[in-house]
Amino acid sequence: MARLPRPSGIALIRFLERRGFIVRRIRGSHFFLRDGKQCTTCVPVHGNRPLAIGTLRSILRDVEISADDFEREWHE
Repeated sequence: MARLPRPSGIALIRFLERRGFIVRRIRGSHFFLRDGKQCTTCVPVHGNRPLAIGTLRSILRDVEISADDFEREWHE
């Protein structure tokens, strides 16, 4: 199992945008993203605080990226 990096919400949004996701709407501090395959997810942005590990894993599951792939692509 990969040791996941702990990005902030905004850093994760930038990562997902590079992978083809676009921000569809914002409600408060929650950014809703979608890609062309109809994958959707919600990323909370609370300042520069890192995402909780459970929240990060849930987002990765929503966007169909394995933890190993995320760790490898995050460090590129």
